[in-house]
Parts: sequence; C-alpha cells; structure tokens
Amino acid sequence: MANPSPLENALEQFDLVAKKIDLDASIYNRLRKPEKCYIVYVPVRRDNGVVEVFEGFRVHHSTSRGPAKGGIRYHPDVSLEEVTALSMWMTWKCAVVNIPFGGAKGGVVCNPKSMSRCEIQGLTRRYTSELINVFGPHTDIPAPDVNTNPQIMAWIMDTYSIAVGYAEPGVVTGKPIDIGGSLGRNEATSRGCIFTIYNLLKRLNRNVEDQTVVVQGYGNVGYNAAQIIHDDGAKVIAVSDSRGGVYNPNGLDPRELLNYKQEHGSFKGFPGADEVTNEELLELDCNILIPAALENVITKDNADRIKADIIAEGANGPTTTEADEILFERGIYHIPDILANAGGVTVSYYEWVQGLERDFWCEDEVNRKLKNIMDRAFDCVWDISQREKVHMRMAAYILAVSRVARAKLWRGLYP
Repeated sequence: MANPSPLENALEQFDLVAKKIDLDASIYNRLRKPEKCYIVYVPVRRDNGVVEVFEGFRVHHSTSRGPAKGGIRYHPDVSLEEVTALSMWMTWKCAVVNIPFGGAKGGVVCNPKSMSRCEIQGLTRRYTSELINVFGPHTDIPAPDVNTNPQIMAWIMDTYSIAVGYAEPGVVTGKPIDIGGSLGRNEATSRGCIFTIYNLLKRLNRNVEDQTVVVQGYGNVGYNAAQIIHDDGAKVIAVSDSRGGVYNPNGLDPRELLNYKQEHGSFKGFPGADEVTNEELLELDCNILIPAALENVITKDNADRIKADIIAEGANGPTTTEADEILFERGIYHIPDILANAGGVTVSYYEWVQGLERDFWCEDEVNRKLKNIMDRAFDCVWDISQREKVHMRMAAYILAVSRVARAKLWRGLYP
C-alpha cells in the first residue's frame, strides 16, 4: 500500500487530535477545509522566445488568528493537495508558538534548476501579479520555501510595491537585509530547531558534546542546523542532499561539506567519507536525526529501523502518522515539525513587525526573542505530552488546535 499523501497525512493528524480534545463539530468542519484556494496560470517567456504557461497555487487554511502566512515553493511536484496540507501545517505551527498569523502556502509547478535567472524572475513577477489582490502586509505574507530564496522575495516585494505605488517591506519576509529583511532570519528555522533539541537534551540530562548527529537535506535548514550544532560541540557524522549523502563516524565539518557541494554539485567523492543513499542515511546509528528534506521520508516501512533516539523535524511532514506511533512505542523522542521548524515563521513575524514599524533590531535581540518563544513553546508541548501521556506531535497539536478553535469560537460565524 502506498504511503499517504501530505494532505491525507495532515487530515489524519488533525482527525486524531480533534477526537482527543472532543473538538466541537462546527469548528471541526471549518478547520478541516481551507478558507480559500487560488489557482493561477503563469505565462513566462523563455530565453528562446517561446512562451510557456506554468500552474501556480496559493492556499489560505485559516486567518482566524491573523493574516495568512506561509512560504512559496518552486518544484516539479508541487500540487494543490500538497500546498493545502502545508497551509494547514502552517496554521498549527503559528499557533503552537503563539504568533498572530494564520496558515498559508503557495507554489508553482516548475523545475527552477532548468531555468535561467531571467526566466525565474519573469515567473516570480507574473505569479505575484496574478495574486496582487491576495498578497498584502495585512492579508497574506509570503516567505521562502523549497527552491525560493531572498532574491525571489525581493522580486515579489518589488512587484507588489510598484502596484501599490510605494515600497512595502511588510508584504514578504525572508527578504535581503538591504530592503527590510531581518537579521537572523536566514538561520532562524535551523536555530529554532536546535533550541528545541537543547531543551530536550536538558530534560534528558544529556550534554550536546556527547551527541552524534545525522542530517538529511543540506539546503538552508539542514546546513545551518548542522553548522550550529557542530559549533556547539556535537559530532555531525552524516549529511545528504537530493543526490545522496556521505558518512564518517569520526565526524564531518559542515562548512567543508558545503564548500565541496558548491564546487562539485554534490557530495559524491567527498574525501574521507563513505557514500550513503538517503534511505540508508535515515537508518544510521546516531543520537539525533534531523530530517530536513521533503515529506514522507519516515514511514511505517522504515520506522522500526530508525536507530536515532531523538528526531527533530527540520522539514514539513517528514513522518507519516503510522510511523509516529511506531516511533512512540519504541521510546524515540520525536520533536514534530510544527514545533521544531517554527523558528523560521517566528523570525518572519519579527521581520514583519520590523517592516511595519520601520524599526530594525540587532541580531542578538532577534535571537534572544526567538529563544524565548521556542523555549516557551517547548515547555508547553512537553508539559502536555507528560500530562496526557502522548507523543510530542499529539501534544503540539492539542496546544495548536485548541488555540485556533478558541479564536474561531470568539470570532463566531459571519454572517
């Protein structure tokens, strides 16, 4: 039987917590569906003069607690179902760290690795113009996601600003610092993930210096997580990207790995390390596993072979519901995505606030505020998991769904 789709997984997770907290039926029915789904067709003139039309999406799951917030991804496998699932996860993520945003997500079906910079700029600007009445600092605030970056956010901001007639830094987050981005935003998802790991290590009376770490996915989140925990004394023994990975039980230097990957395009041939597949990497003997790639990589088929005793989800939706139960029964500590990778949206919130106020903070202040938010969220989730005797994903969902449900109850139904 095939693994569930991201949307099936998201809905199953929601159904489980709704039953656990006896969620009111009227609230359940509203939260199980997104508020709005936009489908746009984006014409782009390729460098050879041919106009190609790409399909794009933007989904708002819930805006009960604030403006819609969520990334935009460029990937061949983007679908409306996937974006809907991701928007739902964003709702819970914002709620679990208690910031005043609702969940959104967007994407365009394309292969940016086969497109020139000029073509990607054309795609971005036309996608933005198709959604010009959707995006806005008080309505829907995009951010980077898979295959998107600060440059793409800058093009979105510029397109929107031209349309409204003035510079509006609050319309996107994850922008370059020069046009209103926040210091600390680039590393925020990774830093938040590491903060949750350190909170768990503290409760288990373990030292970070004694931990071995495996990271699947070596984009922004995976690399920065590896670098931060390496600098704090842990031993990073394996990493991978979409083409495969490398393993050395004696440890690897994350910066050397990044330099090699940038020079050669992959980790293949990295000196002093053995090659491993992404599937093999997940099952390596280690203390901490950070899946920071795509969805559904830990499933019922491999959950019983995971050797890490701590999993911190840098990616969205890397673990299926069936795998959750297997890992819990095996006594593996599992920090779920809606908590572990919420550092990115938290500092996006800080960037949004700074942009609206035109008052920008130093990096130490951003990181200090991020730590306070992540520590408080971890404490809440941990306390629920211990009190209710449930795994941390269920605890995080109990916290998040309860907050969103209360917001809907207070606001009522219009008309």
